[in-house]
Amino acid sequence: MHYVIIGCGNVGMELARRWTAAGHRVTGTTTSARRIGEIQQACSTVVVLRGSDRAAVEQATSDADAVVLTMSPRITRSFDARQRVAEYADTLTASARTAVAAHPRVVFTSSVSVYGAGTGSLVDESTPTTDDPDASPRSFVAAEEAVLATPRGAVVRIPDVYGHSRDMDYPTRVKFAHEALGGSVPFSADALLYRIDYRDAAAALDFVVSEGLTGIFNAVPDAILPPTNASAFGEICAAEGWPELSYRGEIKTPTIPVTSARLRAAGFEFVH
Repeated sequence: MHYVIIGCGNVGMELARRWTAAGHRVTGTTTSARRIGEIQQACSTVVVLRGSDRAAVEQATSDADAVVLTMSPRITRSFDARQRVAEYADTLTASARTAVAAHPRVVFTSSVSVYGAGTGSLVDESTPTTDDPDASPRSFVAAEEAVLATPRGAVVRIPDVYGHSRDMDYPTRVKFAHEALGGSVPFSADALLYRIDYRDAAAALDFVVSEGLTGIFNAVPDAILPPTNASAFGEICAAEGWPELSYRGEIKTPTIPVTSARLRAAGFEFVH
């Protein structure tokens, strides 16, 4: 099989390693020529392109069996509402629309932010998406709509990704919030801090592609109810002797439990 991964961050690179080890041909993309050597360690072919460049995407995916979108907006540009507008639209929405125009089988890595705070007593794939105007959920929803409008499209909704040695760990994120943002963050204090290890995120994408699944799937570790943002980050602040963060509530994520029962019913298991 030949798979194309658009956006080789930590999740995309882990997915590439899985597929290469399984004997598949993998094309990885990057927007930076400086990363070619790194990506060549996991992929058969590396292409420098922007996900919004239709001609380049069409050429890279011409003989592919599936295209997986694992683009991730830069975390340093997610804290400010104005910066999010261009960052999320170019990284997510434009790339999704280009990919589905170029190939019939696209799997998009989305976010649980599309649910906003959530409704009812449990968030599952039938929960309505939010109408919040913030650029983060709006761009994810728009990208999902483009992919799901195709017969073979699939969307995997994941929470915050952690675990890779290159990831900004949570104490570092809180420190950044204090030093660069005056201790103010765009998230909601009462949102549940769901997280997924980058290896489980890659495994979920692998599973959806390998099983030929279509539609929407939550890939949210749901065995244990996580703490709220305020509780988790408050513990970090207390341990480090920092002031409490202030929460602006611009980017809303579920405050009620999320279930991944649909993905688990298909046979997927969270490992990490």
